[in-house]
Amino acid sequence: MAGKVSPMNKRYFSGFSLIEMLVVLVLMAMLAGLVGPRLFQKVGSAKVKIAQSQIELLTSALDTYRLDVGRYPSTEFGLAALRKKPDGVKNWDGPYLSKEVPLDPWEVDYHYKSPGKEGPFALYSYGLDEKEGGVDEDRDVGVF
Repeated sequence: MAGKVSPMNKRYFSGFSLIEMLVVLVLMAMLAGLVGPRLFQKVGSAKVKIAQSQIELLTSALDTYRLDVGRYPSTEFGLAALRKKPDGVKNWDGPYLSKEVPLDPWEVDYHYKSPGKEGPFALYSYGLDEKEGGVDEDRDVGVF
């Protein structure tokens, strides 16, 4: 027992000092200030890319519908015709989507018109601002 020191007699100093914690907090705040804005810019461009991908998927489903039925769904039936057979349509062999028609990345329904301005249909999203035109995340995405 002569060589042993009990834990009660020893003082243990562990942990961080207040200065060390403040230095770490300042460094983390500086890092967040530099990196944060760049990450939020990427969120907007990612949503535009998601909208483009969803429109490509919906366009493919619309093309399959046209191959079966002989024409694209009317504006009246819209994209719902990809999931549920419209009244009076022959040769419908759907559903053409495995899940419900998705909302755009800004949680708004995609706009569909048949015929479109430049082709047999128009399928688009107005972007974040839900208005025609715009840039970056507000720009219109789709087939017009």
